[in-house]
Amino acid sequence: MYVGRVMNTYLVTVPPETSIIKAKDIIAEKKINHLLVVDKNENLLGIVSDRDVKQSWASPATTLSVHELNYLLTQLTVEMIMKKKIITISSGTTIETAALIMQENRISALPVMEEEKLVGIITTTDVLEVLLRAIGVDEGSGRFIALVKDRIGVVAEVSKLLQEQQISIKSLVTWPVKNFPGIYQLIMRVATEDKEKAISVLRDGGFKILTEYIRDLTPYLPGQ
Repeated sequence: MYVGRVMNTYLVTVPPETSIIKAKDIIAEKKINHLLVVDKNENLLGIVSDRDVKQSWASPATTLSVHELNYLLTQLTVEMIMKKKIITISSGTTIETAALIMQENRISALPVMEEEKLVGIITTTDVLEVLLRAIGVDEGSGRFIALVKDRIGVVAEVSKLLQEQQISIKSLVTWPVKNFPGIYQLIMRVATEDKEKAISVLRDGGFKILTEYIRDLTPYLPGQ
């Protein structure tokens, strides 16, 4: 999956001279978490999050009068608080790469550029939505886990056993088991009505299946 397929192309942009008060109103009205700051030629100058705006707001404990506080806020602009060192990506970036960039840099949004033109933005919410769809959480399905050794053909073996029983795999995600090198979890989803049959078929085929959290996995490891 590529960023260009899931990015938000409806962009809310503001000029750098926009006041913090105005920015706060726009964020609330549009129900968004980020504002993109651009110049008159639509060149990206910076990005402002709702957190940036909240942090720039004066504390309720301030000794300033309401009049003084409102005046100062009208003088404070997004240019003064925006992040100017912006990490951007292209629309051809994969979703997993975008997620990694956000995690490593502890940011929650990435502007998307094409030939130096701003074309979209992707956020952690978008990435999470893709993940949930990929693992089939939004479908009527049943979930279980097969613990397997990391070897060529193991996924094909699991698929063949289920295929022979006319059971379709709705989603399959692999994940290494912590503290057990060479052992992987095959996290699968099948139609709800096929779940029990799928588990029985795989167990008969020699696979160790989990349907709930188990603290000690040792008895369930392949070969045990």
